[in-house]
Amino acid sequence: MTLTTGTASPLRHPDKFYIAGKWVAPSTNATFDVIEAATEELFVRVAEAKEADLQHAVTAARDAFDNGPWPRMIHAQRAEYLRAFATAVTERLDEFAQIWSRESGVLYPMAQHSLMDVPATFNRYADMATSYPFEKQVQPTPGTIPCGNFGLLVHEPVGVVGAIIPWNSPLILIATKMSPALLAGCTVVLKSSPEAPGAAYLMAEIAEQIGLPAGVLNIVTADREVSELLVRDSRVDKITFTGSTAAGRAIGAIMGGRVGRCTLELGGKSAAVILDDADIVGAAAHLAGAQCFLSGQVCAGLTRIVVPESRHDEIVEAIAVYFSGVRLGDPFDPSSHMGPVATQRQRDRVEGYIAKGVDEGAKLVTGGGRPSYLARGWFVEPTLFAAVDNSSTIAQEEIFGPVLSVIPARNDAEAIELANDTIYGLNSAVFTQDIDRARAVAAQMKAGTVGHNALRVDFGIAFGGFKQSGIGREGGVEGLLPYLETKTIILDGPPSGY
Repeated sequence: MTLTTGTASPLRHPDKFYIAGKWVAPSTNATFDVIEAATEELFVRVAEAKEADLQHAVTAARDAFDNGPWPRMIHAQRAEYLRAFATAVTERLDEFAQIWSRESGVLYPMAQHSLMDVPATFNRYADMATSYPFEKQVQPTPGTIPCGNFGLLVHEPVGVVGAIIPWNSPLILIATKMSPALLAGCTVVLKSSPEAPGAAYLMAEIAEQIGLPAGVLNIVTADREVSELLVRDSRVDKITFTGSTAAGRAIGAIMGGRVGRCTLELGGKSAAVILDDADIVGAAAHLAGAQCFLSGQVCAGLTRIVVPESRHDEIVEAIAVYFSGVRLGDPFDPSSHMGPVATQRQRDRVEGYIAKGVDEGAKLVTGGGRPSYLARGWFVEPTLFAAVDNSSTIAQEEIFGPVLSVIPARNDAEAIELANDTIYGLNSAVFTQDIDRARAVAAQMKAGTVGHNALRVDFGIAFGGFKQSGIGREGGVEGLLPYLETKTIILDGPPSGY
């Protein structure tokens, strides 16, 4: 099928929830209107989950874990379902891409390209069914009293998982959370964002299509109040959340209070450290171009550019030239370089930070407003501030929009100090032509990822943050571990099979 801006939604059951393997009617008539970011027109109306609906979903997930076949399958059996997800997602990848563009404003070609790795995510975790040692023999420690003769280290599923997904890149994050949870043997309640529920609905359709056992995946759309009920429910063993640091703090406090497990992938204010030997034109093009992806609504975005004082004006000019050539427009228009931000609330937030930057004395070089040639849609011009004080609001708080701040530094040591002078520690990069210098700087960066000459994020290895950018890692083997509990079994002798 072919979708464009303004056409009907492809969702088959937007008025229902997917619970216990069935499409079920909501407990009330409450709904969410999902508005298309580029047109400000209604895209789709979906059911809004209330407490009774959430209770139904958690009950289904709990029963599927406690009494169903899913946790009792061998990992290779669950891996076959992951491969079926991969195949089905591949077949509907264009629908996922077009829905993402309409809900969140990402350019359609960028959406197509970015989602190509999603099927591979399911397949990578399916491969771990045989490559990861879920059970291995260990030697009991000599000298313990009484000392056993045979030991096993076993990794079992943590239980029922509540997965809370944001609006900016839903399918990627659904796959990143759902794949390891399902491989481990967990059951899942997936809570999608009211601003962008489409990907979750399509995943529910796929779960039904491939015959996933009832209750293994349950999907609802809810606001923050109902989401908190998911976090507080003692039947939910683990919460995996991607979103703001403020929301993450609240979730962490609740889970800590009930000693529940949680993975928190939170905000960022990531720095690109430009060393004196860097290719300034190349760095400027890369950093400015990255802001065009999802209109800067990326937690790992390199939004602080720390540069030697002697090269400050050079990189400012290069970024300004790049931004001046960026054309905003319909995500489906091939001539567009950047789409809108996702919601009116988000545009208001970005514009508020831009005004704050001006008020606090930063130099507004380019952008800062709405494009005069677009009467509708939540568009914000790519914006550049120069001579930014690292202690200022725009240098310290996550804006989540196409706003870059250039911060001068006297030397490498001060550049690293400025880069680390934040509550966040999600991503970072160092730009230099010397690989050894890059490695040396990377060792001093307080961030979960350090890229060389680029914004680099690799969910095939591990992704997550230091400090208030989160707890735990997602992607790769590191992303599987949070869905497992470790059990030590000490026996008098080896069981059958050993």
